[in-house]
Amino acid sequence: MSQSSRRSALEAAGLLHPHPEAVTAELFSSGTPFFFAMDKVQVKYEMLRAHYVDGEAVVRAAAAHGYSRGGFYLVAASFEESGVAGLLDERRGRKGPVKLTEEIMTYVRAASRSTSTLALVEEVAQRFGVSVHRRTIERVRRR
Repeated sequence: MSQSSRRSALEAAGLLHPHPEAVTAELFSSGTPFFFAMDKVQVKYEMLRAHYVDGEAVVRAAAAHGYSRGGFYLVAASFEESGVAGLLDERRGRKGPVKLTEEIMTYVRAASRSTSTLALVEEVAQRFGVSVHRRTIERVRRR
């Protein structure tokens, strides 16, 4: 696999290291094509390995791989919790609707089209004890 095709694949997967130029670890500057500073997962793994296996200080291992000390600990905790899968970044932002449960969405979708959005907001508040914005109800109805 060429470096450009590897870069394209990483970019498509959202796995490009944000600052590959900051990766100064010897493995990545040795000219070996296997070690690729743009591969965020590989860089994180090698950063952890440099500390835990090679005994490199956290600050030094983090800096050599383009991370801060705090970033190192976040990566280490994620790896500890989930293994190699923990080296993948989590999707940013919310993981889904905060207030809307499947039950509320089913209720809103089942409501008659003649029921106004504001009436549905009030019904949801009374029935489920959840205050939702009228735009939220409109988005659920559109789906």
